Amino acid sequence: MPSVETRIEVNAPAREVYELAKDQGRFPDFMPDVESVTIVERTSHRILSRWKTLVEEAPIEWLEEDLFDDEAMRVDYRLLEGDLDKFEGTWTFEDGDGRTQVTLVVDYDFGVPTLAELIGPTLHKKVKENAEMMLAALKREAESRNAP
Repeated sequence: MPSVETRIEVNAPAREVYELAKDQGRFPDFMPDVESVTIVERTSHRILSRWKTLVEEAPIEWLEEDLFDDEAMRVDYRLLEGDLDKFEGTWTFEDGDGRTQVTLVVDYDFGVPTLAELIGPTLHKKVKENAEMMLAALKREAESRNAP
């Protein structure tokens, strides 16, 4: 199964960046390719949400489950239904003297082997670009909240 791992350093405390990442309903406010995130169900350690994003102007939609480990500052997510066969991974937030190292891992599968053979490298590039865009947007939002 293909996998993408991206990292970014954020000039803000890890707990603040983690809490921002947990507030997924706000993602469309500061993430350009995220059209909507609708929270279907929420508990203190779990969210079910419907996502609609754009990849090369094509809409991609899915229902996602996110599990929050507040002590470890980790989010595990997985697709429950949607346009991909598999889409899951983790967000981790490591504190480093007031700065945060955020790592986003995305494991994905289209579920159509012949299509994956044809557009696999392009899809991998797009998944990586999307992950980097999400991290960059999270960084901008977190750092704007901590600006003097």
